[in-house]
Amino acid sequence: MLLLHGALIVDGSGAEGWIGDLLMAGGRIAALGPALQVDAAVPRRDCTGLVLAPGFIDAHSHDDAALITTPAMTPKLSQGVTTVVTGNCGISLAPLVTPDPPAPLNLLAREQFRHAGFADWRDAVNAARPAVNAVGLVGHTALRLRCMDELNRPASAAERDAMGELLDEAMRQGAAGLSSGTFYAPATAADPAELLALARVAARHGGVYAVHLRNEMAQVLDAIAEAADCAHEAGLPLVISHHKCAGRAQWGRSLQTLALIERLGQRQALGLDVYPYLAGSTVLREDLADGLTPIRLTWSEAHPELAGRWLADIARDWGVSEPAAVARLQPGGACYFQMHDDDVDRILTHPLAMIGSDGLPHDRFPHPRLWGAFPRVWAHYGRERGLLTLEQAVHKMTGLTAQRFGLPDRGVLREGAAADLVLFDALCFGDRADYGEPCAPAAGLTAVWVNGELALDNGRALARAGRVLTRQARAGS
Repeated sequence: MLLLHGALIVDGSGAEGWIGDLLMAGGRIAALGPALQVDAAVPRRDCTGLVLAPGFIDAHSHDDAALITTPAMTPKLSQGVTTVVTGNCGISLAPLVTPDPPAPLNLLAREQFRHAGFADWRDAVNAARPAVNAVGLVGHTALRLRCMDELNRPASAAERDAMGELLDEAMRQGAAGLSSGTFYAPATAADPAELLALARVAARHGGVYAVHLRNEMAQVLDAIAEAADCAHEAGLPLVISHHKCAGRAQWGRSLQTLALIERLGQRQALGLDVYPYLAGSTVLREDLADGLTPIRLTWSEAHPELAGRWLADIARDWGVSEPAAVARLQPGGACYFQMHDDDVDRILTHPLAMIGSDGLPHDRFPHPRLWGAFPRVWAHYGRERGLLTLEQAVHKMTGLTAQRFGLPDRGVLREGAAADLVLFDALCFGDRADYGEPCAPAAGLTAVWVNGELALDNGRALARAGRVLTRQARAGS
């Protein structure tokens, strides 16, 4: 048992914070109150002047392999994240076995594509004893690579059935739902029938559908409608991944996209995630090297020494165009400075928006969102600019995400809930990672508990108590 005394309790619901105590026991929250009376023998920690909140939930991660290869999960734990949602953008380790995954699956550790089923991945994560919990989605692209010999066409009826059987198995083994990424070449040819067939499988198991839209630029409205129609017809909740209006020609269009999302929300359950930055990050693509978008290299197998440099400078040094430089750097990844402040502000503060880092843990010189997304939400959008209250910021990082992904005992401080907790100083909690130094831990974080175990205390890593939250575990059993 442990009593946390005198904290500002921000419970994740969006309700106003209050000063009080929290008692944890057996990995659960045993009691909360303004002044709990407990036996004098119960250990206590003075939390005066600090905020006690639910552990943050990363709605959009690519930590599928990192949970196994680097189970300390320092980039996430050091910013207060206690649960990560993996398998986004159609990219998941399971159910795929291959020594040479194509882009964008190569955003994950190549050598880890050896899990033929969701249960194999789940067991490998649990055996690694990660410091944080995980919720796993099954990627549509991974299913395509497993079941199709040609990816430049829609799946046949037999191939749809084969993918559906694998997804059904994964859902029975505890997967949270389906993700897709038709923006990327291996899945671009998928038609509505293919996506709907799989969405219906996930729906039968109470899953969600997380979508990297087919287009986040000129056709963004059509892409939103396509995803929403699929989820609506299948009968399952939709999550629009890392919502943005990408490219200068699209700046300001969040007024249109959010209006459409609100209208669609009147007929179906849907939400969106967003990261608090102007740059995105993904694999190197020649079509994104338009000469207008600043691009910073995050990794390159051909030229690893150039990670962190601007593509324009590399192209100038080589005397070639930016697309030609991209071709010479392949395979690789980059940050793309595509968004406008006004759109990010508008999307991030929208009531439907939850926070996802979209961090890429295997990049040599990663986007700073990997280490800094969650403290930045409060520091930049709350404390510094006043766009969010502390309670609103915490809700977007905890309770709202738990609701979207079916985590009834996470993301909230209440009696009986799992003791995933974060303790921080609201006056100085903030991101230190930036594009020049992307791997810096947050400032102002005091302690983190995962499943009731002290995982981080004043920067010192302790217990690794995370696990994959299967459907049974998500229900609290």
